[in-house]
Amino acid sequence: MAAEGVDPQEFRSVMGHFCSGITVVTAFGPDGPVGFTCQSFSSLSLRPPRVLLCPSRSSTTWPVISAAGRFCVNVLAAGQEGLSNGFARSGGDKFADVEWDLSPDGMPLLSGVAAWVDCELQAEYDGGDHLVVTADVHGLGVGGAAGPLLYYRGKYARITPPLPV
Repeated sequence: MAAEGVDPQEFRSVMGHFCSGITVVTAFGPDGPVGFTCQSFSSLSLRPPRVLLCPSRSSTTWPVISAAGRFCVNVLAAGQEGLSNGFARSGGDKFADVEWDLSPDGMPLLSGVAAWVDCELQAEYDGGDHLVVTADVHGLGVGGAAGPLLYYRGKYARITPPLPV
């Protein structure tokens, strides 16, 4: 049971002390490529290879990706703040002026990412104001040598110098 009286702003502030990476989840919808920025992402299982992500219930993009059943998690690299911001906004063509190709599984793969993971939706669970999504991994790879784009205490951060791959 959740603690009574936990202030949402204090919760956000305290949880902001946990550094996380930034991803953009992409897929193809009926009208072309779609995607959204997702901070809540992690590995879940080695056998079978499975990941976990938590899209907001208010996301208008997640239902399109969920219906497609397959997607690519693009782990953003240092310097890709613009991609993070662009895919975090609602509406419009998020792929306008964005360089991308196809992953081996045929999903939108953003250029210059630190890593990527091709996934197939496995399950969705209630997570309060977010969904908890598990997905089976069908393919994955590492991008360039750039370090990851990080998020810490409400701001983008970088590892300096980038760790060797």
